[in-house]
Amino acid sequence: MGKESTQEQVLRASKEIAVKFIEVGRISPSNFAETFKTIYDAVDATVRGGSQTGGTNTGAAGKP
Repeated sequence: MGKESTQEQVLRASKEIAVKFIEVGRISPSNFAETFKTIYDAVDATVRGGSQTGGTNTGAAGKP
């Protein structure tokens, strides 16, 4: 998996998250750019193994 492929996957995941937030009304057109950058940065940091937000992985994917 190359660097471009990873970036594409981060962008795709960020887009899917943003779409879900739009569907539930968490993102509006006025704050989309700022919010999308935050989402992208968080996904990118997670993929690279770090966490800029200091959160923990509590999702089902982390369970055995």
